[in-house]
Amino acid sequence: MDGWLVSSGSGQQSCMKPRPRFMLASTTLDAPNPHELAQFYQGLLGWPVRKEEPGWVEIAAPDGSAGLSFQAEPLFTPPRWPSTRSEQQMMMHLDIEVNDLSSAVEHACALGATVADLQPQADVRVLYDPVGHPFCLFERTGPSA
Repeated sequence: MDGWLVSSGSGQQSCMKPRPRFMLASTTLDAPNPHELAQFYQGLLGWPVRKEEPGWVEIAAPDGSAGLSFQAEPLFTPPRWPSTRSEQQMMMHLDIEVNDLSSAVEHACALGATVADLQPQADVRVLYDPVGHPFCLFERTGPSA
C-alpha cells in the first residue's frame, strides 16, 4: 500500500497519499525597488545574493536555511505600526537575534533603518527598514541563551 490509512468520523477507512514534504524557502518582502532593499538586508545580515533578476532579489542564509526575497511592487504602501484603521496594517515582521542590541541598532541605522517611536519591550528594539517594513532586533537572554 502506497499511502496512509485514515479513518473518517463515520468509521470508514480510506487510503491517502503520503504527505508531501514542505520546507520554508524564503520570506518575501514587497518594495518599490527590491534591489535597494536587498542591499539593506545584505548589509544587516551579511548574507550573499542567491538570485537576482529584474524586479526580484533573493539573499541566502549561509547555513542553507530560509532566506529573504524581495519583489518589485510599484504600488507599495509602507505598513503602519502600531496599526490604525485608516492605514496599511503590518501583516508580518522579522525578528532578528543579535549579540549586542545597542551596537546592532547603531549598525542598522547606519544602513538606513530608523528606530520606531514606540518601544513596547525593554529588551527588544523595533525599527523600520528603508521602505518602512517594521523589524525587531533582540538579544536572547535566559537559560537558552
